[in-house]
Amino acid sequence: MAVTALAAGFADPVHDAQRSFTAVMRAMAEPGLPVPLASDLEPPAPLSREAAACALALLDYETPVFLDAALSAAPAVAAFLRFHTGAPVVDDPAAARFAFIADAAALPDFGAFAQGEPDYPDRSATLIVQVAELGTGAITIAGPGINGRRSFSAAPLPSDLPARLAANRALYPLGIDLILTAPGGVLGLPRTVKPVMED
Repeated sequence: MAVTALAAGFADPVHDAQRSFTAVMRAMAEPGLPVPLASDLEPPAPLSREAAACALALLDYETPVFLDAALSAAPAVAAFLRFHTGAPVVDDPAAARFAFIADAAALPDFGAFAQGEPDYPDRSATLIVQVAELGTGAITIAGPGINGRRSFSAAPLPSDLPARLAANRALYPLGIDLILTAPGGVLGLPRTVKPVMED
């Protein structure tokens, strides 16, 4: 029987996880601001280094995970996540606490994921979405953690992302949170952000 080697996790599990977690928390505290996230992980494709670092920092055996079609088509991705985090991989996006999306252009409808409950808004999903690049411009947002307004760009993403963010904000305190990952960085879009139409 052939044995397939499993990709290694963090070289320094405690400190690497802390650094990754800190980067994600800063990104969520300062929405729309790209935050550096260095990772030397070599996860199975198409899972990116940065998304893998988020996974190893955020997941555990109590956090069901949903993988989009691109990721679920590679069995090594689910094996990597199960081995290093203990997180169960689920087929139903509504049952997931975290969802990993490799095909950002085909970002699923937010309504497919858990939105939380009135008494437990934290019972919602966080989507970790891989994009090719992060920058400034394109989409302007406001909300907690932003002094006035902040603009960001990310590609590829659906053209209707601002409308989705607005609909998501209208559900507050329910709704989903987004973490965009790109080579070398992460960007947070919590449910508190609202798009601003430029004059």
